[in-house]
Amino acid sequence: MPYLAHTVFVARRASAPGHIAGHVFGRSARTEGRYTLRMINEIGRQARAAGRGLARLTGETKRDLLLAMADQVQQSVSTILSANSNDMAQARSEGVSAALQDRLLLNEGRVDAMAAGLRSVANLPDPVGMITAGWTLANGIRLQRVRVPLGVVAVIYEARPNVTADAAGLCVKSGNAALLRGSSYALRSNTAIGEALQAALVSRGLPAEAVQIIEDTSREGARELMQAKEWVDLLVPRGGPGLIAAIEAEATVPFVIDGAGNCHVYVDAGADLNMAGPIVFNSKVQRPGVCNAAESLVIHEAVAEQFLPGMARQLIDAGVELRGDERARSLAAELLPATNDDWGTEYHDMIMSVRIVPDLDAAIGHILRYGTGHTEAIVTEDISAATRFTQEIDAAAVIVNASTRFTDGEQFGFGAEIGISTQKLHVRGPMGLEALTSERYILFGDGQVRA
Repeated sequence: MPYLAHTVFVARRASAPGHIAGHVFGRSARTEGRYTLRMINEIGRQARAAGRGLARLTGETKRDLLLAMADQVQQSVSTILSANSNDMAQARSEGVSAALQDRLLLNEGRVDAMAAGLRSVANLPDPVGMITAGWTLANGIRLQRVRVPLGVVAVIYEARPNVTADAAGLCVKSGNAALLRGSSYALRSNTAIGEALQAALVSRGLPAEAVQIIEDTSREGARELMQAKEWVDLLVPRGGPGLIAAIEAEATVPFVIDGAGNCHVYVDAGADLNMAGPIVFNSKVQRPGVCNAAESLVIHEAVAEQFLPGMARQLIDAGVELRGDERARSLAAELLPATNDDWGTEYHDMIMSVRIVPDLDAAIGHILRYGTGHTEAIVTEDISAATRFTQEIDAAAVIVNASTRFTDGEQFGFGAEIGISTQKLHVRGPMGLEALTSERYILFGDGQVRA
């Protein structure tokens, strides 16, 4: 598909707390719901300027700002839930899956959780200005390596409106402006949350353009964002395989892949089966629509006959559809036959594949072939098996004797996350505040010149 030079994405800015006004270009700039290239450049310029202002704020000022953002989100709960109700109604009318609806749904508890996440990030140590190393050269020059903001961070994400608050909070705390582009399913919810966040910015005398909600949810608009090299310092995509493939093929801005989560739980021959059951169940059922939910269960044949029938019954009773290989189906007749596609599928639903393997080597081989480098778990009391698994499994998070659901920025103590990187540069795993900074060198001399 050719690059469309006149597709843009829309942002709004606050003129007063609680009120969001359109940009100076007005409604006449729209063409079938999209905006002119002139406006995208203006959005980028405003984000860049706002980012420079954020970079100068003290840690205490940013803490106060995030607390105000949290308060404003809670004060806006009725507006946010009303917007979300309209998004949910549209999703239901369009036949969106139950798992995706769960990702989209907001209630008072989830809005409170968004506010709590902002407060948690507010109270984290400020990474900006942190001196990570320092030394004096032989010529007397003093050198420091210091953390600094990236500048402008763009996030493309799907369905989960809580990402709006999480990403905005992390960007602001790390001194970055945020361009946030959610999916069409969550547009009303994201806009309402964005308005609350912008109102808090304005109430503290800061430009609303530090957090901008991109309202053009078209594919062409996403491409514009991927190629806005002059304005975007880092792009974080949080979506399915189609989005990730588009980023890899078309992005010209720096990006970090928040990739698919085809996560496995491997129940080893040395597993405590009383421990394994709750871990498997929690990994799959606790919230099946998220990237750290387990999609595949791999079982060592030495414990399969003892473990699988009861585990299968528990999962099926909870509403999980199980798809197994021939050996697994011989042990639990309720399983449907698995196809080759099942081993590599991230279902985002109450579906799980099941495979029986003869040994640890086969388990590791299966996971390396079909996993996506997100999260892989082993349940075992055998320290040698656990050691091999952690050394040989190539994933952002490798877990021993716990649920895959713990791969999460908040659970890791980051307050929240802007994504979970499944690539190896510049960061891997849940991305918190430090992942939104880079390091530069500051040198202090007293007249030295190089010979």
